[in-house]
Amino acid sequence: MNFDYSAKTEELQNRLRRFMDENIYPNERAFAEETDRGDRWAPSELIERFKQAAKAEGLWNLFLPEVSGLSNLEYAPLAEMMGRVVWASEVFNCSAPDTGNMEVLWKYGSEAQKETWLKQLLDGEIRSCFAMTEPDVASSDATNIRASIKRDGDDFILNGRKWWSTGGGDKRCRLAIFMGKTDENAAKHLQQSMILVPMDADGVNVERVLNVFGYDDAP
Repeated sequence: MNFDYSAKTEELQNRLRRFMDENIYPNERAFAEETDRGDRWAPSELIERFKQAAKAEGLWNLFLPEVSGLSNLEYAPLAEMMGRVVWASEVFNCSAPDTGNMEVLWKYGSEAQKETWLKQLLDGEIRSCFAMTEPDVASSDATNIRASIKRDGDDFILNGRKWWSTGGGDKRCRLAIFMGKTDENAAKHLQQSMILVPMDADGVNVERVLNVFGYDDAP
């Protein structure tokens, strides 16, 4: 069995390595100083500048096969390279939770949803979060989710509380993909669904940002 990288992956590795060497590694201290002296949840001017350079270099949205033409196996070594600096993946629009949310919208979103949300996410103009985990239950098992999603005419009414929703505190976060129960009478694994929630919708309230081992996962 041949475990060599494909020619396309090797070519992208070389370009990505050069970009990291020229832009990311030399600016780790500058990024730390920028976040220390300003609002940690405000967009980084450094990252925003490098985003434009990454777009120009064709190193943008590499995670998405339909855009990059890469398989997950081909993308994996590129993700490993980005992961050598904690903030680098955002420079290439390849950071979670946006990556997973974009994949969901690409595969399952309506044309209107893609136009409203996916286009802006692919362009790096907004951020998003995935609202699944809840304070009182073991949320890694989605059947424990208690939040409810109820249809009310043409609308939906959501009731619930979420936490550990990475990116929810980002000032650029405009969309949450929210998991809740739509039918408590269905079979155990058919009770849940997900709905797109604009962060400025009535009733949405970000109470606080939680730390994990002292880290707040700010941009």
